[in-house]
Amino acid sequence: MAKRFGGEFSPGSGQQAGTAPRPALSGRSVRRWTARLSLVSLATLPMLLAGVLELGSGNAARAIGEIVSFALMASGIWLTREGLVAEDAFAARTVARPPRAPRKIAGAVAMGLGIAMGAAVGWQLGPLQGALYGLIAGAAHIAAFGIDPFRGKGTDTLSTHDRDRVAGAVDKAEALLRELQGQGARIRDRAVTARIDSFVTTARAMFRRIEEDPRDLASARRYLGVYLSGARDATAQFAELWARDPATPARADYLALLDDLESRFADKQATLIANDRTALDIEIEVLRDRLKQEGVRPRNTE
Repeated sequence: MAKRFGGEFSPGSGQQAGTAPRPALSGRSVRRWTARLSLVSLATLPMLLAGVLELGSGNAARAIGEIVSFALMASGIWLTREGLVAEDAFAARTVARPPRAPRKIAGAVAMGLGIAMGAAVGWQLGPLQGALYGLIAGAAHIAAFGIDPFRGKGTDTLSTHDRDRVAGAVDKAEALLRELQGQGARIRDRAVTARIDSFVTTARAMFRRIEEDPRDLASARRYLGVYLSGARDATAQFAELWARDPATPARADYLALLDDLESRFADKQATLIANDRTALDIEIEVLRDRLKQEGVRPRNTE
């Protein structure tokens, strides 16, 4: 298969003059917690196995307690995973609200309750010792995975209206990107997946630009709504065609669409940066004129 080569400023590369270089892992979630969660998941399996074996031995009460203990611990792991995903999304944003629900803390509570029940019923240590083990497990869980963010970020210089307006618009745009990626996951084509990832990265770079300067939101609303909705719908349609025929000729048209969209988003981001520079130059000139009117002359730096 032929492979397209291009430089930093090649058409469709998504990198335009005047924009910042893209970080190596931009747009990709670094799942730093996978190993820890996997170890915790493995540690819960003996409780499930013990409950199944107890069912065979006829001790129904103990078996139910051990199975419920496993269910609580599994719920804690799931809640913690969801909390970490939300925390990564929060960390990637310049302006963001805190996650609505403290999932990691809820995960620690569920894990503690599961360990407490398992110790009290499964290990027959009694309620007091079971509660002690549960407290230790919950504290260890928080120490390993941390707590959820509780305060917004990047909001100190924004009014409540601007903060909510920008955060709401970017939240909707991020939801559209997630839907686009969900549709793209149905397409088992590495080249297509790479182009989708590249477009998502470019779009998110523009989101961060809007978060830094809410004044850019008005001129970029079409990109955050109409263009992303169209990209999502086109991806869904192509996924249906690809499922029926992986060699569909629509592949080339879809890739060309992604190239065009990525170029548009990169160009728009560059325009936003240029507009900010122009606005700054105008403010500087206005300030100089006022200083001259007041009889203040700039100091000679030569």
